[in-house]
Amino acid sequence: MKRRSFVKASLVTSAAATIIPSASMASSVIDQHKNESQLYELRIYTLKNDTQQKLVEDYLKNAAIPALNRLGVKNVGVFTELKSADQTKVYVFIPYNNMADFMHVTDNLDKDKAYQQQGSSYLNALATEPAYERIESSLLKAFAHTPKLALPGTQPRIFELRQYQSATENAGKKKIEMFNDKGEIDIFKRLGFKPVFYGQTLIGNLRPNLTYMVTFDDMAAHDSHWKAFSNDPEWKKISAVPEYADAKLVSKIASTFIVPTAYSQI
Repeated sequence: MKRRSFVKASLVTSAAATIIPSASMASSVIDQHKNESQLYELRIYTLKNDTQQKLVEDYLKNAAIPALNRLGVKNVGVFTELKSADQTKVYVFIPYNNMADFMHVTDNLDKDKAYQQQGSSYLNALATEPAYERIESSLLKAFAHTPKLALPGTQPRIFELRQYQSATENAGKKKIEMFNDKGEIDIFKRLGFKPVFYGQTLIGNLRPNLTYMVTFDDMAAHDSHWKAFSNDPEWKKISAVPEYADAKLVSKIASTFIVPTAYSQI
């Protein structure tokens, strides 16, 4: 009996020794994904009239967003321009946890029958009556200092989408370093800018560039926040360092004011 008990105990110990490392490895993989920087797809639809806008927005509201949610993608943002000289553009922001999630959506979206049915008018639009003029699409990687998007809340607000273009890849990396390691992001947070995301453009137009989104209660709040930023002692200290001068790192700043649609998840 004692020998049988000893053998049984030995088997249990051996099994546990096999299982525990495996569990630790699985936990390590999960932790790795938790700390992994998200990827963001930013789409910009160029439209020529209200008919196209309705077709695109109906597609996003009734087909694309529900399908993305079913595939595990949450917090999809859809925005229109606050003020537009012509027909508004539609901005779509899609967050992915990692490249595997991005490929999972890419591989499976068209297999969703409900998506195909709900989006039929958009997906099967005639060349003579297109759903849109063009789609400009970029793939961004979240900054290391802010690896996940931050939801700003549901109260009415305006969003500012800003893009900093650089003359060279090295200058672009240096500007990202300024955000991540030298405290620029911390200044934004301290002054109450409420950033949604910061991303480096991996694939897209006008590279090299970085893109980020901040929110404000209204335009007056926007103006006062940026005034506080330009006068902030810490910002003046950082920007005074010769290697971080905007004249060296930023060749152009593009800013667009947008507002969320009623069905936007951001």
